[in-house]
Amino acid sequence: MRTNINRKLSGKITLFLLIFSVITSLIHIWFNSFGLIDILRKSMIHLSLMMGLVFLIRPAFKNSPKNKPSIIDWYLFSLSLILGIYFLINYSRIGLMFNLNIYDLIYGAFFIILILEASRRTVGLTLTILAIGFLVYTYYGQYMPGIFAHKGFNLRRIIIRMSMTSEGVLGVAVMISSSYIFMFILFGSFLRATGASKLFNDLALAISGSARGGPAKVSMITSALTGTINGSAQANVVTTGAFTIPLMKSIGYKPYFAGAVEAIASVGGIFMPPIMGAAAFIMSSFLGIPYFRIALVATTPVILYYFSLYNMIDLGAVKWNLPGIKRENLPSIKAVMTKRGHMLVPLILIIVFLLIGFSPLFIAIVGIISVVVISCFRKETRLSLKNIIYALSEGAQDAAPIAIICGVVGFIIGSLGMTGLGQSIGFYIVDFAHGNLFLTAFFCMITAIILGMGLPGTVCYIITATIAAPALIELGVPRLSAHFFAFYFGTMSAVIPPVCLTSFTAATIAKANPNKVALYGLLLGSAGLLLPYMFIYNPVILLYNFTWGNYLFSIFFLAVGLYAAAITIMGVIKGKINLYYRILFFTSAILLIIPEFSIRVVGLLLFIILFSMCRKVNKKKV
Repeated sequence: MRTNINRKLSGKITLFLLIFSVITSLIHIWFNSFGLIDILRKSMIHLSLMMGLVFLIRPAFKNSPKNKPSIIDWYLFSLSLILGIYFLINYSRIGLMFNLNIYDLIYGAFFIILILEASRRTVGLTLTILAIGFLVYTYYGQYMPGIFAHKGFNLRRIIIRMSMTSEGVLGVAVMISSSYIFMFILFGSFLRATGASKLFNDLALAISGSARGGPAKVSMITSALTGTINGSAQANVVTTGAFTIPLMKSIGYKPYFAGAVEAIASVGGIFMPPIMGAAAFIMSSFLGIPYFRIALVATTPVILYYFSLYNMIDLGAVKWNLPGIKRENLPSIKAVMTKRGHMLVPLILIIVFLLIGFSPLFIAIVGIISVVVISCFRKETRLSLKNIIYALSEGAQDAAPIAIICGVVGFIIGSLGMTGLGQSIGFYIVDFAHGNLFLTAFFCMITAIILGMGLPGTVCYIITATIAAPALIELGVPRLSAHFFAFYFGTMSAVIPPVCLTSFTAATIAKANPNKVALYGLLLGSAGLLLPYMFIYNPVILLYNFTWGNYLFSIFFLAVGLYAAAITIMGVIKGKINLYYRILFFTSAILLIIPEFSIRVVGLLLFIILFSMCRKVNKKKV
């Protein structure tokens, strides 16, 4: 089983890990800036170092030593580096597929075994077994039934494809991990070292702490801001939830509701530009679209996402009559900005450079340099040499699990490419839905949710984008809309029961029933389930066929529709409303989302009438 907790090393081993991690980060900085190196070599160096780190910091089993690596762990660590060195020494032959020998195949077999073991330790059995299943499928394809049948491939060809080419483990996902993802994780590590988390918490408190239900709004803002430097929803929950969940409980929010708010707000951080989750960088590579455009396109959906969550929180505060925090107990915006506000400059620089059109790699390097320079402006944020060393070390260790995920998903991508399964499934999804766009989208959603049960969002996106997105594209959905559809459902799978690791993490902090946290998280995150359909039916929110008139009208109607959905779920406006009104509000929400102007007008009129009637009823009760 997977152990989510890193070892707590001590003594000389800690020093060794620190030195190795720092060297790992420096190597990445070198070959992502000044060093000219072949992509395959770069990917192999990256994965070899990341596997080595995983074997040092992640215990093999729950009962394995937590304070030091075992002898086997040291062997695996050494073997990871040896395999990397072997690949680099023999690259001129292996890279050209020239005169491969038995030793190359032995290298490939050990490499495959090591990445699978690193995956088991990092993300657990689900993804590891799935990867093994695809390898077995690639070998035994001729025995498979129906659409799954293919001619099959021998072990030699599978080993070569998976371990020595850019169409397997060393493929696009690891290429992205070794460059953009690693460097942005390192940027986040440096920013955290300056106390950015404290800045985000205090800024959120100053902005919304005194509003009704203020702590929940603080959670939303803090998680959104933290999401700009943190590509993991679970890490976001752990980082911000330890502060925001107790704060929400202190004013009267139920533990399960507090946990649900933090889980959904943290998931939204993955959608938050300028630095989104790893899947966004992979999407950029898949589509051949500059990353700045991905970040720009993601802006409107994430605003709608948090707009919906804000309404849920606000209506919940009305429903349970929850106050904010007294103003005298809150920091002032001026004081917060004076003390640490300058540390927002690196984020602003990243946005500016993205808009100008610089590459994400260049921007990440500029971001790291700017953090170091700008931190010197205040004593509270100044980075010492010790801070820099620890930031380099933590950045490498934080990047290791994502690198392993990107590596092991290469087995799935490679198998789909060799067998043609992706195209076959996409064709049969369309055929089964009889060419109906809504049914095709619904089946793609179900595919993403099933895949997301226990799989990281990045993996879920890659598989869904490979299998399901082509089905949507075949029916005329823009490629960007189809991939954002896969991206959102792949990410939202982290809070969709029954396997919803982000919600369960929040439940642990909140000391609440995990199932209740998951259920309320699903309700609060309803916008995240509706938005992907808007990408298909209202692609203008992704700036497709953009005109200001069409864009503003769509945003207006969608915002009102999301507000109507929030009223439906929370069952309150100024006071509680009955089931009859909630059904009618739900009807208006559906009408407002449908991309037909006349239907939207009917939905808007229905909403206005219902809203006015409910307010009058509530006033009479008062």
